Parts: sequence; structure tokens; C-alpha cells
Amino acid sequence: MTPGDLAASAWPTIEATVPGNVELDLLSAGKIAEPSVGNNVYALGAYESYRWWYRRTFSTPSVPAGQRVILEFAGLDCLGTIFVNGRRIGDTANMLIGHRFDVTAVLTSQGDNELDVRIDSAVLAGRVPQPQAGEWAMTPLHWESLAIRKAPHMYGWDIMPRIVSAGLWREVSLLIQDPMRWRDVYWATLATHPAQHTATLCVDWDFTTSRCSLSGLRVRLVLSRHGRVAHQSEYPVCGTHDRVQIHLDKVHYWWPRGMGEPALYEARAELLDGSGCVLATHTTAVGIRTIQLRRTEVTTPQEPGEFLFVVNDQPVFIKGTNWVPLDALHSRDSQKLAAVLGMLVDLNCNMVRCWGGNVYEDHAFFDFCDRYGIMVWQDFALACHIYPQTDEFAEQMRQEAQAVVIKLRNHPSLALWAGNNEIDEAYRWSGLKLDPNTDRLSRQVLPEVVRRRDPLRAYLPSSPCRSPALVAAGNHDHLKPEDHLWGPRDDFKGPYYTDSPAHFASEIGYHGCPERASLAQMLDPDHLWPWQDNDQWLTHAVRPAPQFTGYDYRIPLMAKQIEVLFGQVPQELDDFILASQISQAEALKFFIERFRQGKFRRTGIIWWNLRDGWPIISDAVVDYYNRRKLAYYYIQRVQADVCPIMSEAVEGRHRLVIVNDTPAAVSGGYQVADADSGQVLAEGRCTVDADGLTRTDGILSAPTQPAFWLLRWSSAQGTAVNHYLAGPRPYALSTYTRWLSKLNLPRSESVALPQGVS
Repeated sequence: MTPGDLAASAWPTIEATVPGNVELDLLSAGKIAEPSVGNNVYALGAYESYRWWYRRTFSTPSVPAGQRVILEFAGLDCLGTIFVNGRRIGDTANMLIGHRFDVTAVLTSQGDNELDVRIDSAVLAGRVPQPQAGEWAMTPLHWESLAIRKAPHMYGWDIMPRIVSAGLWREVSLLIQDPMRWRDVYWATLATHPAQHTATLCVDWDFTTSRCSLSGLRVRLVLSRHGRVAHQSEYPVCGTHDRVQIHLDKVHYWWPRGMGEPALYEARAELLDGSGCVLATHTTAVGIRTIQLRRTEVTTPQEPGEFLFVVNDQPVFIKGTNWVPLDALHSRDSQKLAAVLGMLVDLNCNMVRCWGGNVYEDHAFFDFCDRYGIMVWQDFALACHIYPQTDEFAEQMRQEAQAVVIKLRNHPSLALWAGNNEIDEAYRWSGLKLDPNTDRLSRQVLPEVVRRRDPLRAYLPSSPCRSPALVAAGNHDHLKPEDHLWGPRDDFKGPYYTDSPAHFASEIGYHGCPERASLAQMLDPDHLWPWQDNDQWLTHAVRPAPQFTGYDYRIPLMAKQIEVLFGQVPQELDDFILASQISQAEALKFFIERFRQGKFRRTGIIWWNLRDGWPIISDAVVDYYNRRKLAYYYIQRVQADVCPIMSEAVEGRHRLVIVNDTPAAVSGGYQVADADSGQVLAEGRCTVDADGLTRTDGILSAPTQPAFWLLRWSSAQGTAVNHYLAGPRPYALSTYTRWLSKLNLPRSESVALPQGVS
């Protein structure tokens, strides 16, 4: 490692771990203090201008004649130059995709080889291009990020610290490459017919070979499930690329959670010679399903639009969460993946939105979502800025998108490609008054890649999208079918939320303070309390640099949200934590209930967000240490497939609604009881249609005093419970604490994986 003016002879050397990040190596070597504690993260800024060198030796592998040795970097962050035995073999400029180099010719015939990787400063490189007048960065901290392909959050975000890291953050491998090999096999579902249990698939294959003649070669395609062959067919090879259609009977479809089994098949493509010997095999898991996004450009009272996911011709109400970085230092992502994925199942999410400020998750993430029926909304890694529109940057994005699309397109859970996060909004924030539909990346480059490489999957230019029709109609927010509902973030039952006509909310959230144990891990003891005038609370709120105060509003905002519900802000830390978690839990519960009660006028809600990627004070319902906030348990109940929900009062009267997201009708009994007295306020029986809702005869008068109602639905399929916070505000925190004890909620510091989840 070296800053620009350090002589090579003076370079200090420390041990490096791969996969890893330079900050973790510095920490292990005792060069820095734990960056997640107190204000220590700011010290990492001193290393942003460093150049880093990785060096190791390796033996030349045994290579059969005609085969090649490929050096693969699954994740190199970011501006790398690679040398083998002193010879420069290539360069990288993108941390978000893998890079491969043929090193066959530079390896020694025997003995060791030396691999050197130089990583230049992304910050210094980002200062070289002069931004054009049509570009824009969300904060002064981000201008130097615009032309650099790193995860956007690394430059500082309101949910992540500024750590402009470097390193070999995913595996580095040597691969032996046979000249006769599959380059790609793409399996896509053209049509499903659930009533007939049939489907039509398209298989697109491509292989490479050193043979001049292809005579006698054949391709065998095999689909099997649980060891039983469901389809097998063979085709003569006339060229190295071909496309065929397969018609299937007695199909087991892939369904999202709650709608049926997410059935998977093993799909195998074999390249055979004339004697039937297998020369190359490509194996992947596929799910047989179609996923469409039906959306309109605007929605109005006169012409209601839509934003609706449809799977196998069946509409799906979306209950999901936003997926943000698992760690600010991405080499640690894989260590945390299993526990956080288990939360998606535990909360009964049927969709997860991979936010555009992040890295792209690897196959392990998508494999899990494939197995558990969780659809994935995937943003391309662009967020909140107006990026360069140059030929050079457009080509860089084309290459990135092509690599990511080809890598992930066989996963049945992948439901949508979205061009970016909030860049259409950035065109307004910038003050330039430009039309986002002129954005070259989201309107030309990225959709063209999707059209060519994954043509059957839906593409959304931006989230939320300001379509040509919306712009022509005056760009009004109330016309958007899909929206990010942040607004003033005051009263969660305020008109901003209750009056929004959006069919689909792909972001909506509310602050919740972490547990005391988590605060004690991230803050120095003398900064634990009070929150006012506390620089470490602001650092973890998240202030990305000491001189940047743009996010300092977030801690006072949390206090304001407490005051909305309880009329005052507690003066003791434990009371503050409890009140904050209650306000967050009630808010997220209300948001989800509002959308579920509006099914299918409202078609889905992806709340913000599941888990923090750093020790911070945030909107997440699980903190960085995997400690669950109260909202986790409320969401767990309100996202049940069948759920009792109390509507808001209309003309002084409440009505109980039973929502059913399963493909079968359910019959059962409901009960509403007062938590304090135990008095049964309403009860009865009803039937709820498949994938429908019923507004029961359980109608109650709005109370004149604060009250807490316990809701229960019982049927042959099981019991669902919920609650409703009734009566006028404010509520006494001590009273709510008493009510909370009636809910029998588990409280633990970490999330156990659901049974069967691995």
C-alpha cells in the first residue's frame, strides 16, 4: 500500500486476506481502530488516495494439451492492473462484475509464479473527468463517483457510511478451460397453461470448440425433478449455436410464496460425440413460470392505471422488502447471507427488491429465492444521480449489464430488471428541469441489453418512473402508479400516506431506534445518551463526513415521530428506544395493512428495509447485529397469507377485514376483543374467496378513549392474530407497554433460521 508520494522502497507490507477489503487487513494489522465504533469510521478517509498492491505466488497447474489457464477475479474493487511474472496481463475498472484473463502463455513451465495486483485510488481517478453540465450528484460527496463503477453507497449514503474501499472482495481462482465447452445455455418459459398443466420452453445454447468439423455431434437436453426425468430430447448439431422449443405436459410450475410450490427442475445440456460420449455438460436449476409486469404510465381517478405482477396468468399481491448492502465491506457479505435470507422466509415475503445503490448479489442469493418462491426485483447498480451520458460510460454500462443479465437470467425468481433507483426523481432534484426520458442509460443502453439478452423479462426504466405520459401531464406525483412514499415522514396516518393513489409502493419506511445492546456496541460509553447534541448519534445516523450535515435531520426526525404517537419524547434511553420501536412498528403495520385492504386496487408494498449493513440508527427492522426491532414481529403477523385487519374508521365506525392471499378459499371465525377488559367486541364466521378479501359484519364504533383491540382469525388452516391501536392520540407509553404484554411476542437478540432453511 502506498500514497502517491511514497517511495517504493518504503512501502509497508501487511498480510492480506482474500476475499477481503483493505480496511479489514488494516484492522487485523493493528493499523486502525474498529471503524464501526464511535467516530472511528472517519479515519478511513485518509486511505482513500492510497494505491494498494496484492502479491502472492502460486504453482503452475497441470494442464492437458489444448486447454487454457484462466485467472478469474470474481470481484476486484476496482481500478486494477494485473501482472503475472512481471508481465501486465490486463486491467479492470468495475467492482460489480467478474473479470477473466488468459494467463496460459505467461506461466512458468515449472516452479512458482508471481501474481501482483495493483489497485489505484478510485477517489483520485474520479476527480479526473470534468463533469458535464447535464450531470448531477446527490451530494458534494458523490461527484467523484459518477464515472467510477463502484457500489454507489460506498461514497456515503443516508443508510451507509462513507467507506470508499478497495480490495479483492470476492474469490480469485485459476480455471482450466477446455476448448470444447458450453459458453452459455439459456432456458426461458414461453408460455404456461395451468389449467392443462402444460408449458412451452425455449432453450438457447452456445458452445465453442477447436474442431473444424461438427459432423456427428449432438445436443441432449434433459429436465428432471427429484431424480425422475420429465423430458429428454436430442438434436443434431449443425452449428455451435441453436434454439429449440420444448413442449411439456404434467408440469409442476414455479409459484411465488403463498401461491403454490416453487417447483424447480434440474436442466442439463450435454454435448455428445458420435459414439454417445459426453464432451461437455451444462447444468442449472430452472423454474417453469411466466412473470409479467402489467403497468400503465399514469393513473388517474378517471382512468385508473395499474402496476401489477402476474405469474402464470395469476395476479400476485406483493408483500416484500428492500435489500440493501449486507455490509459496507462487501467481502463479509457471504458470511451474513444465510441468516438474513432466512428472515425473508420468516416474514413471508414473496418479493425482495435489490436496491440500486448496492452490489449485485451472487448466485447463492438467487438460488435461495428460487427455492423459497421469493421473486427478485433487480435494480441495475445506479442510484440517485444523473450519470455521464458519454459514449465511453454508455459502453461501460452496456458491458456491465450484459455480464449481469447473462449471469442471472436462468433464475426463475428473477422477476424484473429496473434501470436504476430514483434517477427519474434526480432529474427533478437537480433543478435542471430535464426530461428523464432523455436519459441515455435507462432509456437506451440498459433496455437494449435486456431486449437482446433476456427478452422475456420485464424492464422498468427507473423506480419510480416518470414516463413520457406523466411528464406530458405535468409531472405530478399523484399520477404515478408506482411510487416511493417518503414525503414529510411525520404522522404515519397523515394525508401524505392515506391520500396517495399509488397502486404500488416500492419504498416506504419509518425510523426505529436499535436496542440498547446494539447502541452500546456502536457508540462510546460516554456517548450513549442523550441523543441531543451527540456527534456519535449523528455519525451513526448516518453522517458520512464530519463536515457534511445533510443527514443530521434523521435523529430529530425519529424523536418527532415518537412525539406524534405519545405526545412527548422520553427523557430516559430505554423509554426512548421502546417508544421509537413502537412508533416504527405501528407505522409499518399500518402501511402494509392499508395496501392489503386495497387489494387489487393496490397491488403491492415493498417496505424499507429489512436489515442494516452497518451499525446505524435507521429505518431497518433488524439492525447490523441481527437484533430484531419490534416492527419485525408486527410485520411477521401482518404479512401472514391470511390476516385479520381492522380498517380505519369511516363515519365513526370500524370494520374488520379478512385478507386471503392463498389460491384457495378459506372459511373460519373471527373475534375482536378489548385487550384491557377481555370483552369480546365482535365475532362471527365468514368465507374469504381465493386470493381475495372479505369485509366482515364485525363493525365497531370508534372509541373515545385510547384502546387496544386484539384480532383473531381461526380456520382449519390455522390461526392468525393481529391488533389495532384504537381511540384518539396521544397514548401513554406505560399504557402501551401494558398492551404490548398482551401480544405474546417473542423477544430475542438474533434471528433463528426457520425450520428447513439453510
